[in-house]
Amino acid sequence: MGTVWIGNKLVGPGQPCFLIGEIGINHNGDINIAKRLIDEAVKAGWDAVKFQKRTVDVVYTPEELARPRENPFGPTNGDLKRGLEFSEEQYDEIDAYCEEKGILWFASPWDEASVDFLDFYNPPCYKIASACNLDKDLLIHVRSKGRPIILSTGMADDQAIERMVSLLGEEGLVILHCTSTYPADPSELNLANIPRLIKKYPRVPIGYSGHEVGAYPSLVAAALGACVVERHITLDRAMWGSDQAASLEVGGMGRLATEIRALPAYLGKAEKIVLASELPIEKKLRRKKTL
Repeated sequence: MGTVWIGNKLVGPGQPCFLIGEIGINHNGDINIAKRLIDEAVKAGWDAVKFQKRTVDVVYTPEELARPRENPFGPTNGDLKRGLEFSEEQYDEIDAYCEEKGILWFASPWDEASVDFLDFYNPPCYKIASACNLDKDLLIHVRSKGRPIILSTGMADDQAIERMVSLLGEEGLVILHCTSTYPADPSELNLANIPRLIKKYPRVPIGYSGHEVGAYPSLVAAALGACVVERHITLDRAMWGSDQAASLEVGGMGRLATEIRALPAYLGKAEKIVLASELPIEKKLRRKKTL
């Protein structure tokens, strides 16, 4: 399997698992919540945080924006979508804050104008959200920037993934196995796809974007070979917002990072020998050694 540089981090087999904290829209339009989530990601030892960027009037139809939907920003869906979008000044703050804290940041652009907007910040990569992975024009525009691409595969089958990879090319690509339900039921995770994708795309790092409740399935994903793990993160799963329930809280972020970092020690070497630490136990417990 190949490797890809994401900023100053080498991603791929034999490298530490690259952990992405998906802030997404869990900031609820509040830059201070975003900064607190960045702080918690840094404290937990995660490698990057990620946001979502949309040009609201391009991504959504006028009818969708006018649809009634009570929310903290007003009575329509358009009020909600606009309220959750950070301004250029707020992205300037995010950029400066992440640099100060020493953590990478990037975003999922949902339209071509958002790609161009984000490119101003010299992102270490682009993330293709599952909702956008069949948007040919968007994928071509992202690829034109010449940056690494992390591709989520939610809501797509093998044939669709093959078309995505053919369009984007394997160089500089990372593929994330993903199930796009929020939160995902354990029976829907299908983590067995991770080793299968590793075998199918040997030159592409394979990872996992999880939306389940809890941290353990993501640890299993890493044990199965995922070299990237992306999880939505939140200060409190009970907060208002559509993605909060499928997110890791602060404690879960720390536990998951600790266990994933310990995986190489857990897995050890693929050989069975008698360890030096076992010898005194053998002397104490083994009754016979006649075989």
